[in-house]
Amino acid sequence: EPSNKRVKPVTKSNSLTGVITPVKTPALKRIGQSISRSISFRTEARPLPPAPLRSRTKASSFPRRRNSQCWSDTVESHDLTAKEIKRQEVIYELTQGERQLIDDLSLVKKVYYEPMLKLDIMTESELGQIFGTLDSLIPLHEDLLGRLERLRGSEKTVGEVGPTLMNWFPCLEAYITYCCNQVGAKALLDQKKHEKRVEHFLRLCQESSFSRKLDLWNFLDLPRSRLVKYPLLLKEIQKCTPPDHPDEDTLPDALEEIQSIVAQVNQKTGEAECQFYRRGLCYLEESQRLPEIQQSRFLYCHGELKNNKGQRLHVFLFELALVLSRPTEDKDGGQVFNVYRQPLPNALLNLEEIPDGEAGGGGTFRGAFTGNDKVRNCFRVSSRGRSKFHPYSLQANDSFSKQQWITCLRQAIVQSRDRMGQSQLSPHTDPALYHMAELSLSSDTEMADHTSR
Repeated sequence: EPSNKRVKPVTKSNSLTGVITPVKTPALKRIGQSISRSISFRTEARPLPPAPLRSRTKASSFPRRRNSQCWSDTVESHDLTAKEIKRQEVIYELTQGERQLIDDLSLVKKVYYEPMLKLDIMTESELGQIFGTLDSLIPLHEDLLGRLERLRGSEKTVGEVGPTLMNWFPCLEAYITYCCNQVGAKALLDQKKHEKRVEHFLRLCQESSFSRKLDLWNFLDLPRSRLVKYPLLLKEIQKCTPPDHPDEDTLPDALEEIQSIVAQVNQKTGEAECQFYRRGLCYLEESQRLPEIQQSRFLYCHGELKNNKGQRLHVFLFELALVLSRPTEDKDGGQVFNVYRQPLPNALLNLEEIPDGEAGGGGTFRGAFTGNDKVRNCFRVSSRGRSKFHPYSLQANDSFSKQQWITCLRQAIVQSRDRMGQSQLSPHTDPALYHMAELSLSSDTEMADHTSR
């Protein structure tokens, strides 16, 4: 489930770009972005998968994106340098982005929340969980829009913008509550979409011109998308700010402030996501309740993998434990995850990458992944020193997902063993096994690197 959502760079008609790194996706971007693959990762973004768009009998001709207008389109003439023009363009994009966000959030309240409440399509409690504190974000962004508009001079140029942003950014701490709620909100919305009245209402809205072909979750995810864009916008303004400009002193402080807030929101969102999935685990045996699962504060990644029988599993790589599960529904239609076999502490994990092309009927897998003449995108995890636990041979959907799993697993193993050396040992784990894991960390890493080459 890694996101392929891109934001275009700032030019006369484009927006800023966000670069997705290959490892350790923070939770903030993960919430609510589209599925492009079968696994979630902690890069700079950790989106949760929304349901794919349902097939529609009538396609809307309304454009998905608004017509973009540049600052230079709003003035008849100017005598600014190219760098100064670029600065005004970015500030104008910042201002227009606030206006569009306000319009979209107001639309969500008017055409989604209020009609569904009035028509009793969902209960007030359900709508409150799905929409969270979205209504409170509208006046917050109206405040910034007003401040930015007041900065524009008679020639429609903005001079100093740093102090305004520095004073306003602390308001964004309100996003902690909203973003932490999104994990449960997305799960409930997906559950309610199975009801005919809800599905019909949302489909009609998506087919209408006002939606720009976006579904409800796209709108609910807009604040999160806006939040992570502020640091990018500030960096672009900085690039276009001359050394002798008054903003030269205040923009670095403003950038540090917004980056700190984004990091704080991301940390809290990651903790909320971890707690959400921990609550969704159903243990078939008491021995499966590893303390490492409850002690984990975040998820490195999670997603679908196949075992050596071709069965689809949902695998969670928590901070301190690897958990294989089989997704199912509870009596209310919500998704739960039945824990499959025995979870493994990350500090005791052995990781083996299986080269593509190995014969499926013999060799390492001994008949694993039947139906494939040659196995691909496979790796194996086992527990060091625990002979009664069989190794798990797992297959990803493609090479990209496999490499992301390999990267996250290696990082989880190293960090868990580092943590193990600095904290008190679990009472449920044999200390000798931890000692063995620590001693062999170097050789295990070298073996994995050699296999990948």
